[in-house]
Amino acid sequence: MTSSTPEPTDRNGLTAPTDLTDRTAPTDLAELTALQLLQGYRQGEFTPVDATRAALERAARIQPAVNAFVRVLADEALAQARESAERWRHGAPAGLLDGVPVTVKDILPLRGHPTLRGSKTIDPHGSWHEDAPAVARLREHGAVFLGKTTTPEYGWKGVTDSPLSGATSNPYDVTRTAGGSSGGSAAAVALGAGPLSLGTDGGGSVRIPAAFCGIFALKPTYGRVPLYPASAFGTLAHVGPMTRDAADAALLLDVISAPDARDWSALEQPSGSFREALAGGVRGLRVAYSPRLGGQVAVQPGVAAAVRRAVERLAGLGAYVTEADPDFTDPVAAFHTLWFSGAARVTQHLGAQQRELLDPGLREICATGAGYSALDYLAAVDVRMELGRRMGRFHESYDVLVTPTLPVTAFDAGAEVPSGSGLRRWTGWTPFTYPFNMTQQPAASVPVGTDAAGLPVGLQVVAARHRDDLVLRTAHALYEAGVAGVAPPALVGAPAPVSG
Repeated sequence: MTSSTPEPTDRNGLTAPTDLTDRTAPTDLAELTALQLLQGYRQGEFTPVDATRAALERAARIQPAVNAFVRVLADEALAQARESAERWRHGAPAGLLDGVPVTVKDILPLRGHPTLRGSKTIDPHGSWHEDAPAVARLREHGAVFLGKTTTPEYGWKGVTDSPLSGATSNPYDVTRTAGGSSGGSAAAVALGAGPLSLGTDGGGSVRIPAAFCGIFALKPTYGRVPLYPASAFGTLAHVGPMTRDAADAALLLDVISAPDARDWSALEQPSGSFREALAGGVRGLRVAYSPRLGGQVAVQPGVAAAVRRAVERLAGLGAYVTEADPDFTDPVAAFHTLWFSGAARVTQHLGAQQRELLDPGLREICATGAGYSALDYLAAVDVRMELGRRMGRFHESYDVLVTPTLPVTAFDAGAEVPSGSGLRRWTGWTPFTYPFNMTQQPAASVPVGTDAAGLPVGLQVVAARHRDDLVLRTAHALYEAGVAGVAPPALVGAPAPVSG
């Protein structure tokens, strides 16, 4: 935190932003999308300083209730916003996101600030001199960095609580989880603390919290967004946009998908703009709708009903919708081998005393992962390759696959699995997400309504590798048709976000 004047602290000891006394911006600026903010800057209706103050005020307001942030960079953000305002005043914005407030999950390095990954085992006094590739691209395009958002320790599970920063709550019910592992980012976007956030997804970690918190998130094709340092979870781990709608995600992807020499697996520069690819609708698109992955998944009735209504609307928009299941059985055993091995690797350097500081669940899976042999790992890779082959053949017949993002809505905060479920690990309630990390396909979560308790429901759109454009176009069509999006959380008492 860079504030110079002592202020009241929240439950994590974070201080509120200092320079908010001279606000000229209405608080509803916090409800605008990135595209709407940019339009306002161009037309001179408000400035990046106004928008940043509104976002910082919202961050201070929500932090005690939901715990979305590990660090708020108020003074630094306002300084960046003033520089951006000067560029806009001279008609020379630095890039596509000049002056837009953004947040960054505390897995990705942000130059000048510790990246602690939810762990007490990382020294905050280390050297923090480098941006992650996606962060560097945001900086080049003039984005304003509000702060770092919460994560479970090393991003290991599908909910967000850690020994370092505690639990992150759901914006729609603070007794429930925001999901994870990008839970802080999802809560921040849902509650107006910046319209854009960078998350990471190794088994559903942008899509899970997006579904629970009522926002949009995209896990791009592996390599579409460069990653550095490399994840211990290997090629399961993706970096993706977390936003209020698909149009903002396309804009953010246009910025962060530029190659970076530090990632040898990064894809080449896209040939066109993802924003331009949003147009065209879904007429004629071949959609496979799999409500339960061939009966393998028990889905809550409220989730199933909301997803089915959205799928029916896709058919009404001209898509060719067929109820069809991809040809695979649950690959959870192979995923566990890959995931637990990665966890063991990321903590391999820790001594006995440091291991005692770890989340007990993480410590448990590390011990399991350390017991796998190289042959066990390669057998899991074989399962992964066969799964990829099957999905490649599936997409010869279907442009996109639609499923629920999750079979459940948000459950109690601080728990890895729903109470009474009988499940052992987070993968037991995320069967729709992690298979597509194994295949490296693009997949997004789109908010399509709420259950009887008022908790958001997500619909997942999956396409063949390298067809991120189809995922975004399908999601955008749902927003354009008024199917996507949910009412804002009562926690902020704000008007509904405006699409645009």
